[in-house]
Amino acid sequence: MTRPKPAAVASNWQLDPDLVFLNHGSFGACPTSVIRAQQSMRDRIEREPVRFYCSDLFDLTDRSRRAISTVVGGRPEDYVFLPNATHAVATIMDNAVTGIGLAGGKPLGPGDEILINSHEYPACQNIIRRAAARTGASAVCADLPWLDAPDPVYADQLFEIVMSKVTDRTRLCMFSLITSPTGLVMPAKRLVHALRERGVATLLDAAHGPGAVDFDIDDIGADFTTSNCHKWLCAPKGSALLHVRAEHQTGFRPLALSNFANAAEGTKDRSKFNLEFDYVGTDDPTARLAIADSVELVPVAAGRSWTEITAHNHDLVLRGRDALLGRLGTHTPTADDVIGPLATVPLPDVPADKLDAVASRPTIYANALQDALGERHGVQVPVWVPSSYLGKPFDGKRYIRLSAQVYNTLEQYEYLAEALTVELERELSL
Repeated sequence: MTRPKPAAVASNWQLDPDLVFLNHGSFGACPTSVIRAQQSMRDRIEREPVRFYCSDLFDLTDRSRRAISTVVGGRPEDYVFLPNATHAVATIMDNAVTGIGLAGGKPLGPGDEILINSHEYPACQNIIRRAAARTGASAVCADLPWLDAPDPVYADQLFEIVMSKVTDRTRLCMFSLITSPTGLVMPAKRLVHALRERGVATLLDAAHGPGAVDFDIDDIGADFTTSNCHKWLCAPKGSALLHVRAEHQTGFRPLALSNFANAAEGTKDRSKFNLEFDYVGTDDPTARLAIADSVELVPVAAGRSWTEITAHNHDLVLRGRDALLGRLGTHTPTADDVIGPLATVPLPDVPADKLDAVASRPTIYANALQDALGERHGVQVPVWVPSSYLGKPFDGKRYIRLSAQVYNTLEQYEYLAEALTVELERELSL
């Protein structure tokens, strides 16, 4: 098969042009212009590191605050930056267990419940369960559908499943804006408002957030929100935002306390909340400082505004999904309104007599089919295995999670559909 070329704007990224890269959702991809901006800041540090860390760092951090607020709203001073969303969730929970952000300010304790769901990122589930174990609280899991039913999943269904697990003991609920394994856009605003009416604090894991879908952080109104800027915002790796509502910022502290832990409010002309997070020791801060450059330069690289980027990627991933469904003959798993730039496509079930052979193949991913697509066809796309995600024996169900970014083309998804038919046929001979 002739390997398709990416879109013309792909020349503004550093991806291998011979690679059919359909996995932007895992780690993102950074345009060359943003990488250069980041390197320029690294050069600036090395020219005068003392001045940089004592002065320049704070102005440049504020620049990223202002930039991110132009994309997802909110007050710039309500944002701080961390290396990734997992780090942010750990920081939130370290504060929440003491009662910060929870109804009445009461610390978590025995009898309390923290609500999560089965599609949450495993690392974040681990953090929630650790917090529950340390405080004597319980982690309660709502089971979202794994897209294997004949009828598509709708937003109302997702809302009802989460809310059905809320009790008078629920203190905090963590859920994703867009689920990692399945790419479902959760009804975030509706959930936040319904949970607040029940006295439940909310932690919105928007790891797939800015640049993925249009959303307003104040309009949704979660108590705590985090997002990886290195994904759909295309910032350098190691840049994530943490938004904390103003009423929860007093006493909200980073995991590592710095020299500024004892500094007074107003030091460096900023709040105690901003001050402590802006400097927690010497590191390479250029990824978070380049968030401002991403906000400015990605639309230039893409040839579209941010609103046009999100609309384009939504439309493209739907067309890519339909190309795979038509070729594989599998069912449409979700309604279109619960899809952003990610779409999950169910693969035909592995025959019962091939389960062991398929499951036992060596892999560096979740399933050897992903290795085969990369090695034989030059396609990088994730193959999800729900049973593995849940820690259960392989049951033959697998999914392809598609990403769509402006450097992709419909021909790349059609090529993937052809490659899948070849590899699925090959599996039958194992």
